[in-house]
Amino acid sequence: MQQLDWIVLSVTLLFIVFYGVYKTKGSKNVEDYILGNKETPWWTVGLSVMATQASAITFLSTPGQAYHDGMGFVQFYFGLPIAMVVISMTFIPIYHKLKVFTAYEYLEQRFDLKTRSFTAILFLIQRGLGTGLTIYAPSIILSSILGWNLTMLNIIIGILVIIYTFAGGTKAVNVTQKQQMFVIMLGMFVTFFLILHLLPNDMTFSNAMHIAGANDKMNILDFSFDPENRYTFWSGITGGFFLMLSYFGTDQSQVGRYLSGKSDRESQMGLIMNGFLKVPMQFFILLTGVMVFVFFQFNPVPLHFNPVNKTAIEKSEYATQYHSLEKQLAQLSEEKKEFNLIYIDHLNQGYDNKILRQKLISLSGKEKDLHDEAKVIISKVDEKAETNDKDYVFIYFILHYLPSGLIGLLLAVILSAAMSSSASGLTALASTTAIDIYKRNVKGEKSEKHFVNATKSFTLLWGVIAIGFACVGTLFENLIQLVNIVGSIFYGTVLGVFLVGFYIKFVKANAIFYSAIVSQFTIFFIYYYTIHIYPNGQEKLGYLWLNFIGASLTVILSMLSQFVIKGKQKVIA
Repeated sequence: MQQLDWIVLSVTLLFIVFYGVYKTKGSKNVEDYILGNKETPWWTVGLSVMATQASAITFLSTPGQAYHDGMGFVQFYFGLPIAMVVISMTFIPIYHKLKVFTAYEYLEQRFDLKTRSFTAILFLIQRGLGTGLTIYAPSIILSSILGWNLTMLNIIIGILVIIYTFAGGTKAVNVTQKQQMFVIMLGMFVTFFLILHLLPNDMTFSNAMHIAGANDKMNILDFSFDPENRYTFWSGITGGFFLMLSYFGTDQSQVGRYLSGKSDRESQMGLIMNGFLKVPMQFFILLTGVMVFVFFQFNPVPLHFNPVNKTAIEKSEYATQYHSLEKQLAQLSEEKKEFNLIYIDHLNQGYDNKILRQKLISLSGKEKDLHDEAKVIISKVDEKAETNDKDYVFIYFILHYLPSGLIGLLLAVILSAAMSSSASGLTALASTTAIDIYKRNVKGEKSEKHFVNATKSFTLLWGVIAIGFACVGTLFENLIQLVNIVGSIFYGTVLGVFLVGFYIKFVKANAIFYSAIVSQFTIFFIYYYTIHIYPNGQEKLGYLWLNFIGASLTVILSMLSQFVIKGKQKVIA
């Protein structure tokens, strides 16, 4: 990194922090601190909702996901627009009518205190882990690539977030997320068009898409019913729908964003805005990853993107074997470049040479074999090493091929996204702890100022806990998948409780409470025996289905339990 990059990075991040503190200091009551005094316009609600979900993991992992596996991951988001409509029609009117501070307050009014507390605790567990991951994700990648101290990075990101979140609560999060979304999208658009500029001069965007298509990177839709396939049209519409319905409808990190809206209509318009823009945004981010893949068809590609693993190999007895693979890859890259240029020339003349296309597929297969051989060597050097390097692809491209100044901007994008989602997580954790746990159980009358201070204290506490989670985190197959897996384990059960509360009026407190407990332990069991014990992506059930199973199981068990309880009551009577 050059001095200009450090200046761009530092000025961007410090501006966001100090602007957030300056614009929102001095909250006098709980509604102001937790709900921003309900003054947020719809477009700020929409941007805040998008920024909360668009963590650093999105901008680190998603391009790498597309680089390796193509555009199919976009199917994960297909259920989102439908979920936005359902939440706007059902969830938002109920929340606003009851004037709740958190989603879980509703559950006590509908059921009882133990149901409210149970769902709040499930939320605190998964969101606490999730917030730690949003800090840890950029830290481990930047630490590996730049040589920065991992623990120090975790602490710095965490402290920056705590400063303005502690000072201004939800209003500070909403205000800063507008700036963060601007930085994020500016950085991504500039990067995308710069990749196009760096491609061979006679190459059009259409040519690039043909090359991507020849390598199976443009297979967007998969209509198969195979449950082992993680991302299909059907898993996105069903499992993805239930995940999004639970995340946006019951997760306080999102609910808190639109509860701060000026009115029902403003909140609803903000969510609908998210429904319209989120899928295209993710499509664009994935397409950027595909363009990075196309770029590396004409430029030298590393045998492995994670520099930590490469450093370990250089110090081992396998260095010579690894260097031999690098030489083979260099020769293959030259051959691949030559055939791609010929393929482009044929495309520009108006025909798609199928023989050449098959040759490109064959060369990509040989390249993949070399990468796999490198992973075997890495495992021999350190059997605990993470050989999957998807999360390092995009940051490698940024640091090696972008001009000075833009590198600083892209690093600011990554850290801004980490701060954005982490700040939303902290406000949600703090408000849930303060309102659903502390306020509900504290004895005696307390002032508004007392609860504002309590919420601030919990913000600080959860900030420290999230930093702690980040410091002890371990890299999984792919960070964006890890975050969604953690959510999928818990979201289904919580969503099922809310669905019963909204739509199935005859089910009462005991039936839903014990059904939710059984459902959650069942999901733990299913996860362990179908996903967890298959660490290399060979699981017997795609994790998105956990959302559907958890929600359905909770609903069905609660109805059956209520019938049993009613039957017993009739017998006793």
